[in-house]
Amino acid sequence: MTTFSLAGSPVWAWLLTALLAAALLVAMRLGLGLVKTRLQRRLEARVRPGISAALEILERTSWLVLCLIAALLAARITGVIAIWSVAASHLWFVLTALQIALWIDRAISIGMVRALIGRVGGQAVTAMLLALLLRIVLWAMTILAMLDNVGVNITALIASLGIGGVAVALAVQTILSDLFASIAIGLDKPFEVGDFIVFGPVAGSIEHIGLKTTRIRSLGGEQIVCSNTELLKQTIQNYKRMQQRRIVFGFTLSYRTSPDCVAAIPDIVRRRIEAEGDAKFDRAHFASFGENGLVFEAVYYVMTADYNHYMDIQQRINLGLLRDLGSADVAFAIPERRVRVARDPAPQNGPTEASSEP
Repeated sequence: MTTFSLAGSPVWAWLLTALLAAALLVAMRLGLGLVKTRLQRRLEARVRPGISAALEILERTSWLVLCLIAALLAARITGVIAIWSVAASHLWFVLTALQIALWIDRAISIGMVRALIGRVGGQAVTAMLLALLLRIVLWAMTILAMLDNVGVNITALIASLGIGGVAVALAVQTILSDLFASIAIGLDKPFEVGDFIVFGPVAGSIEHIGLKTTRIRSLGGEQIVCSNTELLKQTIQNYKRMQQRRIVFGFTLSYRTSPDCVAAIPDIVRRRIEAEGDAKFDRAHFASFGENGLVFEAVYYVMTADYNHYMDIQQRINLGLLRDLGSADVAFAIPERRVRVARDPAPQNGPTEASSEP
């Protein structure tokens, strides 16, 4: 009886391998389907971002890769690839690395784009850039690992890439510096679009955060364009995130004010501040003897960051103190400068003659 063979193995062995590969592929699909079903049920029972992310990562499974893995596993079981065992071992690694890279790529997509955009608001460009850089690194490492596994000498390739990367980095170091500064702004979030910031002589609202520059609309109306790198080197005051304002103000009364009135001034200031709903009194003192009068200092907190609201409160406090002190017949100090003019002694009519003794 003649037995037909193919590549050194009987035809029936290949048919058995095909059937076994199909069965393994069906088993893999059923297993993944069962996992997805259980995750979907848990997701419907309670909203969990981690379960939703796991479902999306599993959607990136390549059925072509699974089919090849099932074929290799079936051939290993039936023994039809004995003569190609070395090549098959390399193919195992390539397929496994490819599928893992696909899963990680999807994890980067949902973890660095969706989650990051949700946290930084409008800075989607920064999130997309960071995700792109991570993808480049991921696939570069995957391809190099595959080439090394199949026997390609990648030492010279890595050295060439390293030298080329250094040359490119030196050529565009300013652009790369601003680029990574933009990523740092997106991750650390020292400010966001719409925040009012002050650094150095610049004060204004953030209009746009780009890959290289940040644009600020100043109080005067003009747009200020600042490099991201130079901006992060500054000490930035972000007034949008201010929860409350600490206000220190003072006034000076005349030296003609009686000691009893001076002692009553802090209570007048306290009552006037406490009359404001959004103001919290801290202290009021007769601070020092000034050049022109008696110096008082008061401190209170405004429980909002709105500058216009703070100025309205301060105006009402000033007007109230003006009325209260006027009713108490207390005068504010007026700077005075007294100049004394001295006349020179009148000159003598004639020269003084020296007396001499005879």
